[in-house]
Amino acid sequence: MAINFEVIAGDPTSHVIVHVPHSARYIPDEMRRDILLSDSDLANELDEMTDSLTTEMVLHATANLSAPPTLFINKFSRLVIDPERFPDEREIMNQVGMGAVYLKTSKGGQLREANFDPAPLIENYFDPYAKALTELVSSKLQEHGKVLIIDFHSYRNEQHLNAVNHGQARPPVCIGTDSFHTPAPLVELAKDQFARFGESVLNQPYAGTYVPLAFYQKEPGVSSIMLENRADLLVDQNLNPGARFDEYSKALAEFLTLAANY
Repeated sequence: MAINFEVIAGDPTSHVIVHVPHSARYIPDEMRRDILLSDSDLANELDEMTDSLTTEMVLHATANLSAPPTLFINKFSRLVIDPERFPDEREIMNQVGMGAVYLKTSKGGQLREANFDPAPLIENYFDPYAKALTELVSSKLQEHGKVLIIDFHSYRNEQHLNAVNHGQARPPVCIGTDSFHTPAPLVELAKDQFARFGESVLNQPYAGTYVPLAFYQKEPGVSSIMLENRADLLVDQNLNPGARFDEYSKALAEFLTLAANY
């Protein structure tokens, strides 16, 4: 069974983890067989649903940092499993067939059969992913007494048809927060650091930030903030590096350096 995540160790003095959950397009053949889309339709769905070049952005931004963070990267497409969804009835996206294992597409079409059993994917890929990230956070917490998770994403300029929240703001940078795990000064730092790209908005169009369930709402030593970047900051219309890729990379590098104080 293939491992669906990669950990790139950072400087041992750093308590920062950058989580990149949605950057990959890879779907193993045995999972592709359960997806109902044609190859061309699947390619279009991957264009829509993948946080294109977010791994490349993080690698670029951290390449020359004196104390780079540890990176935790999903190697499989989110169409295999989405590690940031709740794997049970708590997940609001279950309403539109896009829980931890998607049954629907971004347009509301059928991705997998309605009676598809998600249990094997949860057991073989979701659970090991969550366990590995939990163990990484735990080790950082033991070493440093605190952990900061930067949950790094991008989102498309136009809202997907199969969404829960409609008509929300789509700013250049959306800052996702949690009332328990996101320090207010860290939010202000993010606002200031990314102001050069336009006004940041909190929790629109995406809210919250990733914290492993073992620590969620329990461990104050685990801090987390989500950076949801509108795709045109990172990529052009062909999903290649956009005109502001290097500018954003510099801003992200500066943010990661300053955020290490939290």
